[in-house]
This record gives sequence, C-alpha cells and structure tokens, in this order.
Amino acid sequence: MKDNTARLDHVVLWVSDPEAAAGFYEKAVGMEPVRLAEFTAGSVPFPSVRLNEETIIDLMPLAMAERMKMLPGATESAGHPVNHVCLALPGEDFDALRARLEEGGTPVSDVSENSFGARGNATRSFYFRDPDGNIFEARHYD
Repeated sequence: MKDNTARLDHVVLWVSDPEAAAGFYEKAVGMEPVRLAEFTAGSVPFPSVRLNEETIIDLMPLAMAERMKMLPGATESAGHPVNHVCLALPGEDFDALRARLEEGGTPVSDVSENSFGARGNATRSFYFRDPDGNIFEARHYD
C-alpha cells in the first residue's frame, strides 16, 4: 500500500562552497553527504546531505542563482536564506550535536525550554549557523 501522507522532501540552501558546506553538515551536524562525489566530478549541479531516509537538504551553489528562472524573482532569492530550519532529534542525538558543534568551534545559542513546534512543546532547543549563515534550530521532544 502506498503511503500518501504529506512529508517534507527537501530544503534548498544557498551556499558559497557546496563541498565545504557538505563537510560541515557531515562532521558537525552528522548528516550523510549525497551526490558529493558526482558534484565534485561535475556530473551533477549540486550535492545534498541526508537528514533521514525521506528528507535531504540540497546545497545549491550561489553561482547557480542566475539560472533560477522557474518563477519571476527567483534569481533574486540567492543570498536570502529562510529564517531557520528546525531539526527534531532524540535527546541523545541533541546532546551529541551540541557537543560536536561546540568542539568544532561553531557558536551555539543558550538552550531554551518548552518552545512550540510541530509536535507541541519541545523539551529543549538551541540555535546555530552553518558556514554560509543559514540558521538552524535543534530540538528534542520527550
């Protein structure tokens, strides 16, 4: 039986250096690179990183902005990241992510409690930026 439940498939982030961005997401955030070798070889236009089996984050080179013609004004979206992307993690993964970021020298916000999200109030959350200035929130629910 096919499951037709709505899901988030991917998020596209503008990045200045896709290989460096993939390295950050792999080492600091713990995401698996997707199509990185193919991007490096020039056979695909951008790499991605995998959040889970159903969701990826595409790392779109800023140089591709001039090719964004699918909607009026799409070209101008380069350099205007979304407000933030939120990652919901199990408690131990939340703690491990924060530790990796701090060990790698990535600034992190204070930990907040009881912030509202898709599953109600999260137990804890914090924010960090990737090397291109995109803001992420990490959270976990009990």
